[in-house]
Amino acid sequence: MTSLERLKLIIAGKAADRCGFWLGMPHADTLPIYHKYFGTASDEELRQKLNDDFRWIAAGNYHHPRGKGLFDIPGKIAHGTAGPFANARDADDLDNYEWPNPDYLDFTEILARLRNAGDYYRASGFWTPFYHHIMDLFGMETYLVNMYENPELVHAVTDRVCGFFYEANERFFSIAGNLVDGFFFGNDFGTQRDLICGPELFDQFVMPWFRKFTQQGHRFGYQVLLHSCGSIYRVIDRLIDAGVDCLHPLQARAWNMDAETLAREFKGRIAFLGGIDTQELLVHATPVEVKTEVRRVKDLLGPCLIVSASHEALLPNVPPQNVEAMAQAALE
Repeated sequence: MTSLERLKLIIAGKAADRCGFWLGMPHADTLPIYHKYFGTASDEELRQKLNDDFRWIAAGNYHHPRGKGLFDIPGKIAHGTAGPFANARDADDLDNYEWPNPDYLDFTEILARLRNAGDYYRASGFWTPFYHHIMDLFGMETYLVNMYENPELVHAVTDRVCGFFYEANERFFSIAGNLVDGFFFGNDFGTQRDLICGPELFDQFVMPWFRKFTQQGHRFGYQVLLHSCGSIYRVIDRLIDAGVDCLHPLQARAWNMDAETLAREFKGRIAFLGGIDTQELLVHATPVEVKTEVRRVKDLLGPCLIVSASHEALLPNVPPQNVEAMAQAALE
């Protein structure tokens, strides 16, 4: 069974020959450490050595004529700092911002990488982090306050941000066709303890466009995978109802995101990707302890599980020996 066949079955809620495995996307500072340990020279060589089933090839190089990025905010350093709409009062105040133009998108490189990916599961599409971009445009506190005080303005900004991503995905998916297996996109809806905004506000300001994105992915024949860090326990039912096929990264130490709770309440309704704690376990445990934990999570969440760290950006404090142990136990 190829990696592509394996993961398609798993994400469809069917048992395969084994659980899947994804290394994740190690931080740039981490890769030299791993290459030295594993004797590899490239990202692809490292993945093949670890029997990685998953290839994340996100869409869209953006070539603004003056070098601007998507939703460019000069001087922005954190979600909490004030953005260009911090003092906006109505939709007319949004016109002075230079919104991204989908005509500046270039898919050439991404399409080539997808064509050359081999028999692996190809996760793609725009990352579509609309929640974060809206937060940046307002500033986190202003965004959340405006949900109560100026909901029309929040909807107007949401429509502008999400409208761009919807059109961008529409253009990309129309060209990519069957080069893509799953639409993988991400918005961190949770903190360590709970949601950033409660379920009622989530329903009003997040779910309408979120549902459109999942429907868009399915319309093109793709499975839909959602990345959301933090505790999103209170809205997982909503995400399943909206059509999410697979949930990532399962932040194991966040409230009610442990494997026992997820298995008890959601197993059989959605596939899982992640779940191996990268806050404590992968940093401090021995390889034997890592293997024991991977086997425990597999018993709880398998067979529709792709084993991976509970955050994909493995930092240099995660020893390569523990990554090796995670991969070996995943493949058992």
